[in-house]
Amino acid sequence: MTKRALKRQMREGAFDAGQFAGDDKIRRLPLERGWSPLAHSNDDRDQAYLKTIKAKSPGQEELIKAIDAKNLVMALGPAGTGKTYLAIAKAVEALEAGAVGRIVLSRPAVEAGESIGYLPGDAEDKLAPYLRPLYDALSDRLSMKRVRALMAEGAIEIAPVGFMRGRTLNNAFVVIDEAQNCTYTQLKMLLTRLGWHSTMVVTGDPDQSDLLPEFSGLRTVAQKLEAVGNIAVVRLADRDIVRHPLVAEMLGVL
Repeated sequence: MTKRALKRQMREGAFDAGQFAGDDKIRRLPLERGWSPLAHSNDDRDQAYLKTIKAKSPGQEELIKAIDAKNLVMALGPAGTGKTYLAIAKAVEALEAGAVGRIVLSRPAVEAGESIGYLPGDAEDKLAPYLRPLYDALSDRLSMKRVRALMAEGAIEIAPVGFMRGRTLNNAFVVIDEAQNCTYTQLKMLLTRLGWHSTMVVTGDPDQSDLLPEFSGLRTVAQKLEAVGNIAVVRLADRDIVRHPLVAEMLGVL
């Protein structure tokens, strides 16, 4: 039988799977279970996009409520507690609802054992790997095509901490990620960028700083701001980790 005839038989449903009964490596694909891009056809998928995020732990629920109620929130906790993801998800939600006019994401470009200078390209190319986690979180809530379009319009801006000095961020949702790698002076500068009709979320883990303990300012700033009633300081714990269960076990002994 020719190859073209075999393809026609498979397409028309005349394929006889019985002739391969002795070979369990050959089987016909079930046509009735084909994937469809329609949402209602993918209800049984293990992972699906959720337009409205839901808290998976008491700490995450507290963080979401704090972001809804306060204009300045500090989210402190170990890796895997969803600090950055929840902050960016709420930022996208606010942008889509028209509550803010733009999203500003920033994180420090601190060298963690490697030097920025060895990376190829200009300054933007060298800093891109340090900002990649923010792109990943954004692309999980929006398509990359939409992310690129919003960035081209100026509705989404991603910048290193060093580029934030002297700015006033009005009508914006600001996320400062990996704040444990900021000094006290840098955090003071970033917090005072907050403008009218804006929300700022600062995320970080004081126990995982790439700076020397005496240089990281996150712990000190959080302790001082806890006394301010209009600022929320949410402290997540190991029970709020939503990554692989081994992450919580490792952090308990490391």
